[in-house]
Amino acid sequence: MPILSDRVYRALFAAQIVSLLGTGLATVALGLLAYDLTGAGAGAVLGGLLAIKMLANIVVAPVAATFTARMDRRVLLVSLDAVRAAVVCVLPWVDAVWQVVALVAVLQVASAAFTPTFQAVIPAVLADQRDYTRALSLSRLAYDLEALVSPVLAAALLTVVGFSWLFVGTAIGFAASAVLVLTTRLPKPAPVPRRLTAGLRAYIRAPSLRAQLGLNLAAAAGGALVLVDTVVIVHGLGRSSADVAIALAVFGLGSMATALALPRLLDHEPPRRMMLAAAGTLPVLLLAAPILITAWPTLLLLWLLIGAMYSAVLTPVGRLIRDTDGDLPALFAAQFALSHTGWLVTYLLVAALPPTTAALVLACVAGLGVRFGSHAWRLPLRSHPETLRARQAIDLV
Repeated sequence: MPILSDRVYRALFAAQIVSLLGTGLATVALGLLAYDLTGAGAGAVLGGLLAIKMLANIVVAPVAATFTARMDRRVLLVSLDAVRAAVVCVLPWVDAVWQVVALVAVLQVASAAFTPTFQAVIPAVLADQRDYTRALSLSRLAYDLEALVSPVLAAALLTVVGFSWLFVGTAIGFAASAVLVLTTRLPKPAPVPRRLTAGLRAYIRAPSLRAQLGLNLAAAAGGALVLVDTVVIVHGLGRSSADVAIALAVFGLGSMATALALPRLLDHEPPRRMMLAAAGTLPVLLLAAPILITAWPTLLLLWLLIGAMYSAVLTPVGRLIRDTDGDLPALFAAQFALSHTGWLVTYLLVAALPPTTAALVLACVAGLGVRFGSHAWRLPLRSHPETLRARQAIDLV
C-alpha cells in the first residue's frame, strides 16, 4: 500500500505488529502459568484476569487521556512500552496467584493508556482521509493476523523451550515497539483544556459517535458468541481441539477479507450506510445461530459472516472519530472505554447461558444496539459545531 511509503507510519505500523505478537504470546503464557499454579482452577484465574482487563480498559483509558494530555506522545508511548516489558519480565518468577493478578493489573493499566494514545497518533500522521482509511484497514488486519499467528508461533516455541520463555518473547515485542516509536518524530498535539469527562461528553454529543454506542454493542454481541462459545460448540459437535482453531481462524478470515475490501468500498459509500447495514445483519445471523451451529459446514459459514460484519462495523470507527471536531486522544479513549463496556456485558451474558440461549439473547441485544444506533444517527444536531453539522449532513447521504 502507498501509505507504507510514509516513514513515520511504517515505523508505527511495525511497532503495532511486534507489540501485538508479544501480547499474543503473553496470552498463551498466562494460560499455562495459571494452570501451573492452580491446575483445575486455571479457568477461574483466567476469568479474573479477563475481568481486570475489561475494567482497566473501561476506567483507565479516559482517566489516562486526561492526565497525560500535556505529555509528549512519543515519550508517553515509549514509557508505557517500557513498563509493559518490565512487568512481563517479572512474570516467570512469580509463585502465587495474587502476584499474577497484581502484575497483570499493572500490565493492563499500561495497555489501556497505550492503545488509545497510539490510535490518536495515526490520524495526525496521515492527514489524507483515504490514507487514514487504509491505515484503519491495516490495523484491523494486524489484529486478525495476530489472532492467527501468535498461537502458531507460541506452539512452535513451546516445542523447544518452556512456557516462561514466551514472556521473554513478549518483552522483546514491547521493547521493539518502543525502539520503533523512538525512531519517529510525532506531531505535537494541539493544546486542549481537558477535564476528566471531556472525552466522554464530546463523544456522546456527536451523533455519529453516539450512534456508535449501539453499533459497538451489536459488534460485541456477535464477537462474544464466537470468542467465548466456539470451544463449547465445536466439542459439542464431536470435533477436535484443532477444529476449534479452524473455526476461530474462519472468523478471522471473514474479518480480514472485509478489512481489505473496506478502503475501496468507503471510496464510494458513506460509512454510515455500510456500518448500519453490517450491524443490522448481526441480529439476523445470531437469530439463525441455534440452527446453523448444529452442523460443521454451516457453523463455519456463520462464523465467516459474523467476522465480516464485525469488521465492517468496527474498522471505520476511527474515521468517524477523526471527522469529529474535538480532542482526538480523549475521543479515542472514550471509544476504547465505552466499547469495552459492551464487551463486558456480552461476555457476562454468554458465560451465564448455554450457546443456543446465548445466541437468542445476544440477537436481542444486538437488535437493540442497532435500533439505538440508527435512531441516534438521524437525530438533529443541536448545539453542535457547524463543521460537524456539515460533515454529518454529508455522511447522511
